Amino acid sequence: MNRSNPTPTAPANSRATPRTRPSAPAAAESTAHPAADAERRARAALTRLIEPGDAVIGRWLSQVGAPTLIEAIHRRTVPGYLDLDADRLGAYRARLPLVDIDADLERVGAAGGRFIIPGDIEWPSQLDDLGDGRPIGLWVRGTGSLRMLALRSVAMVGARACTAYGAHVAGELSAQLAERGWVVVSGAAYGIDAAAHRGALAVGGVTLGVLACGVDVAYPAGNSELIARIAAQGLLLSELPPGEHPNRFRFVLRNRVIAALTRGTVVVEAAMRSGALSTARRARDLNRHTMGVAGPVTSELSAGVHALIRSGGATLVTDAAEIGELVGAIGDDLAPRRSGPVLPRDLLPPPVARVLEAVPASAEGAPVDRLARQAGLSPDEVLQRLYELGSLGFVERCGAHWRLVRSSRARKE
Repeated sequence: MNRSNPTPTAPANSRATPRTRPSAPAAAESTAHPAADAERRARAALTRLIEPGDAVIGRWLSQVGAPTLIEAIHRRTVPGYLDLDADRLGAYRARLPLVDIDADLERVGAAGGRFIIPGDIEWPSQLDDLGDGRPIGLWVRGTGSLRMLALRSVAMVGARACTAYGAHVAGELSAQLAERGWVVVSGAAYGIDAAAHRGALAVGGVTLGVLACGVDVAYPAGNSELIARIAAQGLLLSELPPGEHPNRFRFVLRNRVIAALTRGTVVVEAAMRSGALSTARRARDLNRHTMGVAGPVTSELSAGVHALIRSGGATLVTDAAEIGELVGAIGDDLAPRRSGPVLPRDLLPPPVARVLEAVPASAEGAPVDRLARQAGLSPDEVLQRLYELGSLGFVERCGAHWRLVRSSRARKE
């Protein structure tokens, strides 16, 4: 984006205090709904003002809209019952004129992304379990539906400085889960995170990367190719606006999103002090299943997992079938699958319907490449649509092939 021209500011009598320009082409929703657009833009501005997980701001947003909150910060007219101290209010107010909403929306749009907020069709409602600490909004990069992909998702987390054993186990478990139609979620960091993403990608699965930086930032730099592949075959998401870089606290806060977004969390290798254990504790507190993989008793990287299992904070698992047995039953309660009368085929979006029409009625199914040719879409998009259809109960994965589930096969025949 060319930034050589000065950015015009809002008129003095305007209530829009962050800098704006006419028509932001990368906005996630049409300006045909001014109130919704104002809420989206105000929340986008707040992601640059506020650090993730701020419960005070969350309580504000539960009582007033984001535009009202922006105006209150600008005018320093904060009601006492909203409990925001003067120092923090002053810091927010000082940063407010530096916010350029259009630039952020354009930047994420140029990276193939968008900004979603609570109330959007794509918003995963399970994030609301975080209460006042739920994300203000999410910057998302990729073409799949976050809500749909998160319906059947499992978090795989662990040590950055993992052993060869840990990387092998994480990769194998993720590949097995992907082959069973599960979406693997992790943090795109070195070690177990990277092994989990690669395991899912290696078998043509979909994986989600929850970042502690902007979705247009490749961090760590050594995983830049992996991060680009996640964006192409799955999704990248973050609470932080484009261009933001991580710090230690942002990694910790990111973990709560991983825990809330998924049906369960699997810990593969973690020392006694580990960010992976904080994710597991968050998952447990949110009534998600927490699972651990045993390792060598001589390894410090197994000590945290073993302590978690022994304390009753996690269930021991050894393969994807055991993981699926646990999260599948609880997942049906949290996010029921929809099929047949609940979501008829004729109500599916056109790209999803095209993919479903391409899936053969035969029991052996067909590989993604063949379905892509028949649907006239890219293999990456077809793969994402297949996972969405799997979440809705229309199709299922069988090895490298996809086929209709029995009820869908009967309807098609």
